[in-house]
Amino acid sequence: MHIVIMGCGRVGSTLAHILEDSGHSVAIIDRDPQAFRRLRAGFRGRRVTGVGFDRDVLEEAGIESAAAYVAVSSGDNSNIISARVARETFGVDNVVARIYDSRRAEVYQRLGIPTVATVRWTADQILRRVLPEGAEPLWRDPTGAVTLAEVAYHPGWIGIRISQLEETAATRVAFLNRMGEALIPKKGETVLQEGDILHVIAADNDMDRINKVLSAAPEEESH
Repeated sequence: MHIVIMGCGRVGSTLAHILEDSGHSVAIIDRDPQAFRRLRAGFRGRRVTGVGFDRDVLEEAGIESAAAYVAVSSGDNSNIISARVARETFGVDNVVARIYDSRRAEVYQRLGIPTVATVRWTADQILRRVLPEGAEPLWRDPTGAVTLAEVAYHPGWIGIRISQLEETAATRVAFLNRMGEALIPKKGETVLQEGDILHVIAADNDMDRINKVLSAAPEEESH
């Protein structure tokens, strides 16, 4: 499929290379023609100089045949405006915009524009590496209200059905990582095994409580 990217910085150029290597056609837009130097010599996609919310620029990039539009320039306003133009003017359903100010994420989400809050995402990735155990966020929705997290658990939970664990901890297990493979628990059947990596999805403000429950040995009646 054809994908249009606005912003030929480190993120944009990396995305362009990955998408092209995956067999997709790519057009990348940047107002600074020098930015295209980040693209490898063999890049076959279109290089379009201009701003991503200019209709002529978008048309030159092939927006009318695009299956997706990605706005990853250094400006929040430019990203969100161009994403809205791609969706509302050219009918591209699959759009995403990078932002630096996560406080704006909820507003953008209400406009129907999926966003990646750069600072929040980066902080989460660092926390995952520096915290030895506990709830480590893998993903947050743009509003920060819902979190998917890897959660450490007391060895006493091993051998307990996932459905029982969910009931006791008042949470939902999204999936397990068992021997390097993702596993979606079957209701009433799947049992937590030694070495399983537990991932739960819950309200962000509830994660401390869930972590506290799972870090302690379960009550005897949970078995």
